[in-house]
Amino acid sequence: MHTISDFEQLSGIHTHTNRMLERRHKALIPHRYVGNTRYFDDRQQLRLLNIVNTKRTKLKIAIICTSSPQNIQAVLDQQNCETVSVNQKIVFYFTQLLSFAKGYNEEEFSDLLTSCITNYGLKYTYVNIIHPLLVRLGLMWRKDSICAVQEHFSINIVRQKIAVATDSLPIAKTKAAAWLLFLPENEEQEIGLLFANYLLRHANIKVIYLGANVPLSSIKQAVSKNNITHMLLFMMQQRLSSKAQEYINILADNFKSKHIELAGNKELIETLQLPSNVKKIQTVDDFERMIKKSNDK
Repeated sequence: MHTISDFEQLSGIHTHTNRMLERRHKALIPHRYVGNTRYFDDRQQLRLLNIVNTKRTKLKIAIICTSSPQNIQAVLDQQNCETVSVNQKIVFYFTQLLSFAKGYNEEEFSDLLTSCITNYGLKYTYVNIIHPLLVRLGLMWRKDSICAVQEHFSINIVRQKIAVATDSLPIAKTKAAAWLLFLPENEEQEIGLLFANYLLRHANIKVIYLGANVPLSSIKQAVSKNNITHMLLFMMQQRLSSKAQEYINILADNFKSKHIELAGNKELIETLQLPSNVKKIQTVDDFERMIKKSNDK
């Protein structure tokens, strides 16, 4: 069950606007606890998402708010087929995917995400839709607006899409330099690392992908058996800055001749004193410039 303030986080629409939808247009119908405290169920949340999206059409708000869920969905489907700006399309994809995630609607979530990747490419989709969507789901989960399982549901579909796109790329045949990709021990959030793997493979760079929760001993073994020039890791989990600093220092000291690239939790990374062979990656564009620089050598 959710409060009106939860709706603000979900929709990006201010609370006073949501109250107007509830009181003036009767678009949202609250339940009430003992003591008259108002709350809303999941069905009302999904309706809000669709109303917010439909508001971008030329229909009057009063008509939108009195329309059935079926009619609203028909308007959304038509809107997506019409010629609109890329930004409007992105808003459509984002809000609809968020709605499908909350409803565990795998077929619609999967089909819509595939449509976006087909139309705009995986990089554009990741930067403008996938990453913001996962950030929003994470925030909602921490506010108890969704269950953790809904976040995992979405992540697994995204993982499949990145894997399909990556699998379509040729594997670099060269025996030359390679990048080693991994997450440290106790790190499980792999989507960013999977996307980095895609970008490297797309640039025809050899990648040794170790995945999540990799102990230092395994990293040492992989480096000893391959011509590794660059190492990329993500730190996503909240952790003590002192522990993160200790890990980075050990990594830098063990692999002094390697270029170590660090991405992930910006707040955490900003607190670290990075050794000379460790560089932070803040954006996808930063990473692509780094890829190009390494390819030019």
